[in-house]
Amino acid sequence: MSRVGNKSITIPAKVSLKASGSDVHVEGPKGKLSFTLPEGITFKQEGDTVTVIRKNDDRKIRALHGTSQRLIGNMIKGVSEGFQKSLEIHGVGFRAAVKGDKLDLSLGYSHPLLHPIPSDIKVTVTDNTKILVEGIDKQRVGQLAADVRNYYPPEPYKGKGVRYTGEQVRRKEGKKSK
Repeated sequence: MSRVGNKSITIPAKVSLKASGSDVHVEGPKGKLSFTLPEGITFKQEGDTVTVIRKNDDRKIRALHGTSQRLIGNMIKGVSEGFQKSLEIHGVGFRAAVKGDKLDLSLGYSHPLLHPIPSDIKVTVTDNTKILVEGIDKQRVGQLAADVRNYYPPEPYKGKGVRYTGEQVRRKEGKKSK
């Protein structure tokens, strides 16, 4: 029995949720999102609460039950509050800047790295080393932050690289000479 899938979702006052067939459309002050429910999953809306229901107890449908509930909940939270990921750059000479619709990263390579910024995501850089990624779609915000981090993940010897704010990097001791 899915504990997550059976939880009801509360809809804030500013958010409207509409369904047409298996498509779910959520609209709020920050924007619009839509999602297609998998086969065998439906939902019931009663006032300002939504409950996700599964048709039967097949293994595949049970697996998608909680996932669908979380995706709808994240859509509602995204259009009302939004999501954000914060990154830090550590290293001498490492910096970042937003140039138009691209994120310009100087991470010690012989060339600058230009990462495209999708139109529905906002990226701000402060102090040349702090990057804030904001948007209404949790998956797209997290994916952009992960892509930027993967250009130069934090390394354990000097601690250089791009890391999430608050991420702990376990340091290693370097090679000892005799």
